[in-house]
Amino acid sequence: MAAASSLPKPLRSLLKRLLGRWVAVRHLEPDPTTLALNPQAITLYVLPRPALSDALLLECLCRRHDLPPATGRYRVAAQRLPAMLALPRPQRRHRRHALHDAIDLVAEHHDLEIQLIPVSIFWGRAPGKRFGMWRLLAADSWPLTGRLRRALSVLVNGRDVEVQFGAPLHLRDLLDDRGTALAERKAARLLRVHFRRVRTRVLGPDLSHRRTLIQGLVASPSVRQAMAEQADIEGRPQARLARRARRYGHEIASNMTYPVLRFLDGVLRRLWNRLYDGVDVRGLERVKVLAGDHTLVYVPCHRSHIDYLLLSYVLYRDGLMPPHIAAGRNLDMPLIGPLLRRGGAFFLRRSFRGNSLYAAVFTEYLHRLLAAGHPLEFFMEGGRSRSGRLLTPRPGMLAMTLRSFHRLAADDDRQRLAFVPVYIGYERILEGSSYQRELRGAGKRKESPLGLLRVLARLRQPFGRVAVNIGEPLLLAPFLDASVPAWRSGEATSRAPWISESLPRLGTELAQRINAAAALNPVNLVALVLLATPYHAIEESLMARQLALLAALQRRCPGGDHASLPEGEPTHWIDHVIGLGMIRRRRHPLGDILTATPEQAELLAWYRNNVLHLFASAGLVAFAFRHEAHHDLTSLQECLGPPWPILARELFLPGDSLHRTLPALLDALTRAELLNADAQGWRRADALEASEQLRLLGRLMQPSLERGYLLLSLLLEVPTGSHDRDGIIERSQQMAERLAMLSGRNAPEFFDRRLFARLIDSLEAEGWIVQREGRLYYATALPEAAQRTRALFDPALRHRLQLVTRD
Repeated sequence: MAAASSLPKPLRSLLKRLLGRWVAVRHLEPDPTTLALNPQAITLYVLPRPALSDALLLECLCRRHDLPPATGRYRVAAQRLPAMLALPRPQRRHRRHALHDAIDLVAEHHDLEIQLIPVSIFWGRAPGKRFGMWRLLAADSWPLTGRLRRALSVLVNGRDVEVQFGAPLHLRDLLDDRGTALAERKAARLLRVHFRRVRTRVLGPDLSHRRTLIQGLVASPSVRQAMAEQADIEGRPQARLARRARRYGHEIASNMTYPVLRFLDGVLRRLWNRLYDGVDVRGLERVKVLAGDHTLVYVPCHRSHIDYLLLSYVLYRDGLMPPHIAAGRNLDMPLIGPLLRRGGAFFLRRSFRGNSLYAAVFTEYLHRLLAAGHPLEFFMEGGRSRSGRLLTPRPGMLAMTLRSFHRLAADDDRQRLAFVPVYIGYERILEGSSYQRELRGAGKRKESPLGLLRVLARLRQPFGRVAVNIGEPLLLAPFLDASVPAWRSGEATSRAPWISESLPRLGTELAQRINAAAALNPVNLVALVLLATPYHAIEESLMARQLALLAALQRRCPGGDHASLPEGEPTHWIDHVIGLGMIRRRRHPLGDILTATPEQAELLAWYRNNVLHLFASAGLVAFAFRHEAHHDLTSLQECLGPPWPILARELFLPGDSLHRTLPALLDALTRAELLNADAQGWRRADALEASEQLRLLGRLMQPSLERGYLLLSLLLEVPTGSHDRDGIIERSQQMAERLAMLSGRNAPEFFDRRLFARLIDSLEAEGWIVQREGRLYYATALPEAAQRTRALFDPALRHRLQLVTRD
C-alpha cells in the first residue's frame, strides 16, 4: 500500500475526512465484534489490490469500530511490517513482498503471532460487464480499474459501498518442515481463493451483452438442429427460422443492469418500510457458505407477486448477487415488463407444447445462465397458491435444470449446483380478496399496469411483517448419486429413465425442505385455533392458552427443522391480529370473545394452510383420542399408520416423520397436561379445559381426514374398476361441497378439486389403487386400511359423513 503511505500526512488526513463525510457503507459483514481476533497477535489487513480509496476507507472503519489500526508499521526485530498490504500478484513473485517478510519473522520468532485479515471493498454492486457507460463508473466489475475510473466510482458509488471482512488467517498455522517459500505460496493461494469467492458471491459472474448472448443462442448446435427440423416440417428457409429464433431470444432474455438494480433497491426499501412493519430473514448464512463456489438455484414457495421482488431485495441487501428470475410472460406488460427484465427477470411462456424451436431457444438460454454460474430463481409450483398450501411441483423447470447440469457435469465432474429452498410467509397478502374470488369459481384477472395502480391504492392498509426463511440447501450431485446413480452414465433427454425417476423425488424433497422452514406468525397461529371452532368464535382466554400450547409443541417437537416462531406472548399476538383487521374482539362481562366474520374466516383459511403441516402429527394424535380415551404406542401406530402416508404426501412431510416423532409428541402432550401417562400408555385428561384444548388440536386434521373418508367411501361402495379418475374427482368434490354447506363451513378450499387429485395420486403412489385403461382398480389392502382409518371417527361424525355420501 505504498500509495497510501507515501502521501503527506496533512493530505492523507484531508482525504480521509472528505471520504468519511461522503462515503456511506451500506453493508458491513460480518459485525467487526465477531471477528475473533487474537489480541496478542500482530494484525495485518490484506486488500485484493492496491487502491488509495480502499486504504483510506479501511483506516476510517478500523478507527470507527475499534479494530487494530490499519495505519503505520509494526517494528519487529530489524523489520518493519505495514499494517495494510495488497495481495501479491502472481506475475511479480520475483519481487520481495511484505507477506514474505511476515512469514520469515514468524518462522524466526517462535513467540510471535501474526494474523491476516482479508478485506474486500466494493464501490457499487455492478454485475461484471465489458461494455457500456457503467464500465467506466462501476469500478467493481471484474476487470481491474484505473485511477480515473476509481475516482469516478468514489463519486458515483460512494453512497453504496459494501465491505466484507474475512476470517483471520494465522501465519503460524501455515508453517511446516517444507520451508517459508511454500508457506508464502499457500497464504497467497488461500487469499486469492477467498477474494475470488467473495467477488463471485457479491457481483456474480461476468455478464455478456444481451445482443451477443442472443446471437450465441441462435448459433448454438441445439437451436440450429431445431431450426433444421422445423424447416423440414414447414418447408421454410432456415434464415427465416433464424429470425424467429432471435425474436424468441429477445422475448426471453433478461437484461440485468446495475442502474436498475440500484434504483429497485432504493424503491423497494421504501416500499417495504411503507407496506410492512419489517422483513425477518433467517438462515441466509447457509447460502453465503455456498455462494462462492456453487451455482445457486433458488426455489421459493409462491404465495404473492411480491415474492419476485422480496427475495431479490433481501439477497441484494445482505451482500449476495440477485438471481435471474423465471417469470411468466403475462408479467411482460408495458412499464412493468422492461423494469423487471432489467432487474434480472427472464420470461417464459406457460406451455412449450407444439413449438420445438421456442423450447430449444429457452433450454439453451437456461443452460448458458447455469454454465456461466449465474444464480437462478424459479417457482416450481408454476403459479401462486390460491389455497395457501404448497402446490405440487411441476416438472418443467426442474427437468431443464437437471438436463443442463448433466451437460455441464459431462464436461467437468466438479460442477457444483445447489437448490436453495425458500419459505416466504406473510401476515397479510395483497391478493387475499382475489384468491377468494378465484376459489369460488371466478376467472383469474389478467395482470395489467391498471391492476398495479389498484394495489398501490391499498398501501396505506396495515400488512404486518413478512418472513423469508432459508431452508436446508440441496446439493444436486450428491442427491442424484444417492437416488439415481445411473445419471452420470445416462443420457439427458426428456425421456431418459433417470430423469423421469428423479424428477418426482427431487420435487418432493425440495417441497419438504420449503415446508420445514415455515414461519409461524400471529395471523396463522390465530387462524389455526379459530378455524378449529365450530362457529369461528372462541373465548379470548382459551385462545391465549391454545396459542401457548401450539408454541410449546413447536419448541419441544418441531414440525420443521428450520421453522420459526414469532416473538412476544400470545396476548400480544391476539392484539396484533385484531389490529390487522383479521378478527374481531367482542366485549363481554364474563370474558371477551374473539370472532371472525364469514369473509374473515374464509381468508384466514389461506393463512392456516401455510403452516398446517407443522402440526399435522400433533393434530392426528389428538384426533385419535377423540373417540378412544386410551391408547398405547402400538394401538396408536396401528390406527394412524394408514392415513399418515396420505396426509404426509398432501402436506409434503417426510413419510417416516410420525414414527420418528411419536414418542416425543406424546411426551409433549403429557407435559402440556392434555394426556396422562400410565403403565399401559396414555389417557385423555379428564379436566374440562384440557379436554377442550385437545379437541381443538384434533380438529386441525379433521378436514383432511373427512376428504379422505369421502373419497374412500366412493371408491369402495362399488366394485373395483367402476370409476375413472376424472369422474371420482368430480363426485368427491361435489360431496365435499355438500358437506361444507350442511356443516356451515364457508371454506371453498375444503372442496378444492386439486386436493382430491392429489389424494388419488397419493393412493397410487402407496400402491393402493392402480389405473388401467382409464379405470381405477383398488388393491385388496385398501378396504382394510379404510376400515382402520374409519375407527378414528366417533359414531356421530361417521354417521354425518355417511349421510353425505348417500345418494
